Amino acid sequence: MILEIGCNSYASAKIAYNNGANRIELFSDWHSGGCTPSLGTIKACSNFDLPIHAMIRPRGGDFNYSESEFEIMKSDVMACKDSNINGIVFGILTDTKDIDYEKCKELLNLWDGPATFHRAFDSVNHPLQSLEVLIELGFERLLTSGKSQTAIEGIELIKKLVSQSRNRIRILPGAGINTLNVKEFLNIEGIEGIHTTANATITYDDIAGSHESIVDGETVRQMRIIMDEILQ
Repeated sequence: MILEIGCNSYASAKIAYNNGANRIELFSDWHSGGCTPSLGTIKACSNFDLPIHAMIRPRGGDFNYSESEFEIMKSDVMACKDSNINGIVFGILTDTKDIDYEKCKELLNLWDGPATFHRAFDSVNHPLQSLEVLIELGFERLLTSGKSQTAIEGIELIKKLVSQSRNRIRILPGAGINTLNVKEFLNIEGIEGIHTTANATITYDDIAGSHESIVDGETVRQMRIIMDEILQ
């Protein structure tokens, strides 16, 4: 059972690695929902002895990208190919909030490795049909909150997606999963694991109004303990 931790920096990734994470989703700009991390951060984190999956997202906001933005995404994918990481995480939608088949296929062909379709999925109009599109495209997994603000609110749709997937794609729930509700997800037969940012906030007293979100190591450790107990 996979414990994937969303990390916005090398420091967060190191904390996750030291406290029992099985995989890291690496991104920048926590407050926008995540964007492409810097090449330097990607290279530094690739030295950890666990899979690193880098987000490919040129900006916050919606998931319908211009041709210029798509070119940036392609360049970022090529940079990832040269950085010894294990996977990429992205999502592209049309202006009608359907899966952009052609753009997704182009990035997948360019990467030619494990790829996760991220929570852009939670904006689609027809989730069950969209799941079949992702399977046809060849995504390895789907990260989703079940089209809700939090995964616990969307758990019934998550269960439907797991059932429909029939192991053709891995389903990874994420958004608001914590030590109080994680067991609800671990009991879903066929689930790959869970995704969480396990975040805390650091405030810098010497810089007015400055603060940083960072992974909380104790939360990660407690998540790992709960998951291991369930699996025994």
